[in-house]
Amino acid sequence: MSDVHQADAPRIRVALVDDQALFRAGIRMLVSSQPDLEFVGEAGNGAAGVSMAAAVHPDVILMDIRMPVMDGIDATVAILAAAEEAGGTPPRIVVLTTFELDESASRAIRGGASGFLLKDADPEFLLAAIRTVHAGSAVIAASATRELFAHFDAPEPAQEEPEAFRTLTSRERDIFALAALGLSNAEIAAGEFLSEATVKTHISRILSKLSLRDRVQLVVFAFQHRLTQ
Repeated sequence: MSDVHQADAPRIRVALVDDQALFRAGIRMLVSSQPDLEFVGEAGNGAAGVSMAAAVHPDVILMDIRMPVMDGIDATVAILAAAEEAGGTPPRIVVLTTFELDESASRAIRGGASGFLLKDADPEFLLAAIRTVHAGSAVIAASATRELFAHFDAPEPAQEEPEAFRTLTSRERDIFALAALGLSNAEIAAGEFLSEATVKTHISRILSKLSLRDRVQLVVFAFQHRLTQ
């Protein structure tokens, strides 16, 4: 029955923005080899990537950071802004980087990307990342995001709590603080004596109240507003 369901499920629409033609060809072949994925477009620079995304509406975009004309950071911001303005569902954007602790990756995540991958990642890991980010999860651990921000970015000076944050219940604030530290649902559940399903529900409500896309953006929000130690 599960095989039938998988066959009926729509394929994940994947696009790539990278200035290296050989790399694009390899990713195109890799993605196209998967029955649940569909390669729908590619571009060789950020500006072309913005146009491509508006034309083909991918679910997931793999975005190189360093490109001519427009880099991946500006392209990420532009693509998400255009999708929001059009009232459509914004794509999940995964930035591709050469270094684990890359300042540009932290800037891209602040700009709305849902995580980052090393360009030399194993093919199976890249494919799993596409599926994971499409399902709504981050493609990197929130703790890795936190490390990235701590390494490169100084948090903003202490300020008043954001208005949206005040709408969280006491329990949601507790869960928020733990998620912002990079703990998984299982770790939060064990520490708070809750079921993983309950933690997942809390996380979903927190993301909704704060208008955040995923746990990576939660870590960004917490770091920028100094809401966790």
